[in-house]
Amino acid sequence: MENKKAIIVGASSGIGYEVAKILIEKGWTVGVAARRVERLQDLNAALVKQIDVTSEDADYQLRQMMVEMDGIDLYFHVAGIGKQNRELQRDIELNTVNTNGLGFTRMIGEAYRHFAEKGHGHIACISSIAGTKGLGPSPSYSATKAMQNTYIQALEQLANIQKLDIRFTDIRPGFVDTDLLNGDFKYPLMLKPTDVAKEIVWAIEHHKHIRVINWKWRIITAFWRRIPRCIWRKMKL
Repeated sequence: MENKKAIIVGASSGIGYEVAKILIEKGWTVGVAARRVERLQDLNAALVKQIDVTSEDADYQLRQMMVEMDGIDLYFHVAGIGKQNRELQRDIELNTVNTNGLGFTRMIGEAYRHFAEKGHGHIACISSIAGTKGLGPSPSYSATKAMQNTYIQALEQLANIQKLDIRFTDIRPGFVDTDLLNGDFKYPLMLKPTDVAKEIVWAIEHHKHIRVINWKWRIITAFWRRIPRCIWRKMKL
């Protein structure tokens, strides 16, 4: 993995920050970007940029990072938001779709175009187990995560149709102890960002297409998929 180059968008805290640390320790040349750049300065990164994926020129900024790094081998997309929204507040729903839907598509699309020009590359992203089923407490979050799952699957097929050597890794964590889940609600089976990051890097190294983290959540999500819709809609979460 030495002499490889990566860009991580959403690296200011939690999973993205920990993955950046591991890749740098492994000898990667890493560029990092996030909406908040203060903590990025703590990383020994080759390039640091402020990027808000909801900005219309965010993909252009990503392209500029790729040019400054003279191309990359891995694009890792971590940026995202998610909240429980049982009251279906308008701003929460729309902001979630804007970030996890439009922002995700904007950045992943630019990475795909870069690797199509280069001839090869690897796109990895953090989606979520929330994309497995529609979750009543988090409608827009689970919907956008399902969209991300399907989008990556579609790009895998597109790359094969176009005979491009582009690999994809869809990372689906359970609940992770990050700023995203800071609040009064107590989430079950909470995972540590450092442990999640190690498994993510392993999945990237081994070219896994989909990786649910960890084994407990792999069992749970496999069970979720088998629950009939008529039963699922009556379940209280």
